[in-house]
Amino acid sequence: MKSTFAIAAAAAILTLAGCQDKATENAAEGNAVASAPAVAPPAGTEWVSTVTKTADGGFLIGNPNAKVKLVEYLSMTCPHCAEFGQTAFPPLRDKYIQKGTVSLEVRNYVRDPIDVTASLIARCNGAEPFLPLTEQLFGYQNAMFDRAQKLTQADQQRIGALPQEQQFGALAPLVGLDEFARQHGISDAKLKTCLSDKAALDELVAIQKKANEELKILGTPTFFINDKMLEATGTWEALEPQLIAAGA
Repeated sequence: MKSTFAIAAAAAILTLAGCQDKATENAAEGNAVASAPAVAPPAGTEWVSTVTKTADGGFLIGNPNAKVKLVEYLSMTCPHCAEFGQTAFPPLRDKYIQKGTVSLEVRNYVRDPIDVTASLIARCNGAEPFLPLTEQLFGYQNAMFDRAQKLTQADQQRIGALPQEQQFGALAPLVGLDEFARQHGISDAKLKTCLSDKAALDELVAIQKKANEELKILGTPTFFINDKMLEATGTWEALEPQLIAAGA
């Protein structure tokens, strides 16, 4: 990824390339495995509200020492990621993360300038608000896409000519992400700081680079269980049997 992002044409920004085609997904067949016993959280806490940042730049919810470590690479501009979050996260949270047998680490995989802007906002206030903000940004996805379709060539050229540290702050109001941030408790001053944070941007670039060059992911969402990439897995029906087979 170049140090300065080119602002692509609106249609290109919203391309689904890199977002897995659900038509190619097949549910995994899992053998019946006895349910793992629950692991008690520290006194006065619960696993579903335990969120920590990892050395890989992701955010982990649940028991850091869970037997089954699930990693998800997601993109804020991927409709399949949004659908997975809506349909799969509640049962994942309530059936497995809650009892301490599965942890979920979410890593941002940025695909375009809007994705970068949304990811910087989700990560703006650290670990605890990250997952709620990610869910809410997925809920805002269609409105964001509608606004992106109205970007003009002049808009793209103007933003592309700005210094890197100003590009995402200039893009945010054009797709309504400044308004989203305000509605979710992020002040204009804080938003400006987060969208011009070079260290945060470098971290997103590093996450993407590892995903591309080391892990060889092919699209989003992509999942790993205990460091093993899962194939043809983009739905809860495909994922849950593999969690159970791993000992969730």
